[in-house]
Amino acid sequence: MDWTAWIEQWGEPAVLAVAGLAVGLGFGFFAQRSRFCLRAAVIEFWHGQFGEKLAVWLLAFATSVVAVQLFIVAGWLDISTARQIAARGSLSGALLGGLIFGVGMVMTRGCASRLLVLSANGNLRALLSGLIFAVVAQASLGGVLAPLRETMASWWVVDGGPSRSLLALVGGRPMDGLAFGAVWMVTAGFFAYYSGWGFWKWAGGIGTGLMVALAWAGTYQVMSHSFEPVQIQGLTFSGPSAEWLMRVLAEPGEPWTFGLGLMPGVFLGSLVGALVGRDWKLEGFGGGYTMPRYIIGAILMGFGSMLAGGCAVGAGMTGGAIFAVTAWLTLVGMWIGGGVADRVLDGAHKTAPAPVPAGGETPTAVSAPSAAP
Repeated sequence: MDWTAWIEQWGEPAVLAVAGLAVGLGFGFFAQRSRFCLRAAVIEFWHGQFGEKLAVWLLAFATSVVAVQLFIVAGWLDISTARQIAARGSLSGALLGGLIFGVGMVMTRGCASRLLVLSANGNLRALLSGLIFAVVAQASLGGVLAPLRETMASWWVVDGGPSRSLLALVGGRPMDGLAFGAVWMVTAGFFAYYSGWGFWKWAGGIGTGLMVALAWAGTYQVMSHSFEPVQIQGLTFSGPSAEWLMRVLAEPGEPWTFGLGLMPGVFLGSLVGALVGRDWKLEGFGGGYTMPRYIIGAILMGFGSMLAGGCAVGAGMTGGAIFAVTAWLTLVGMWIGGGVADRVLDGAHKTAPAPVPAGGETPTAVSAPSAAP
């Protein structure tokens, strides 16, 4: 691939946006077909149900780790200048942001990426939640919530460099990270095998993880061949959501970025996946999940993602694949926050017999809300 020629002809912003669009198309399609969702995986884990939702997430995460570390070993990627490693970080922000985000994703029945995927499938609940998420993310980045975010992030900070790399802290190398990812991939394969997966679960899980790695590799190639400074970046949804919000509200003129191409790509990829699988249908609010719950959850996710430095994909998978300490701490927070929120908010909805009607017919059981988004 002649990156230099493309950059000379179209410029860095256009190439980055097209790369984001391509990665987004793949991510949206594979995530839709595999039903990739951190929230569903968290609920299965805390309920002791090691089924297909947990296996899909583990397979995608393991694939991203293996692919990223392979790129590093092969010399196709250098993550030393990535924000998650090079810049100063916040351990308090990572943990607290992860906890807050985890609660929010349970309330909205999906993380930021899942909301975008579901929006393309006709889910109006996800669309509203995603819009609120973007507004709050922007408010937390540079608006009314920014002072609170900065205060919480300042409680426990860590300098950039080796102190932000989990591999460096334990004296590991990319090959060690590769071996770690391979172990997780075998674990995911074990769960997948006993879940009786079909083709799309395997292809979707692996494809979703590969898109995370390709995002890193693509932006690195643009940076390596660019005449102007370009920041290497990975696949994330909190920053691009806020970016798109400001793009819509403000006057045009700002250059295109990887994130601006990513968002429509994910939407279109998911739409194609829904049409292929005949999953597209309009859905509104109803049942036990009311509008206030979704709104509050979206607010928590928007603030939590900016406090943590990324969403479930951005901080969790993208940062986790390069072994950023803050990303792994954020993941821990998301899993704990999601588990606690599920127990507190939905723990009372246990299977129970309904009252026997006057006619004496056998009642139908009332069951807990499904883990599926």
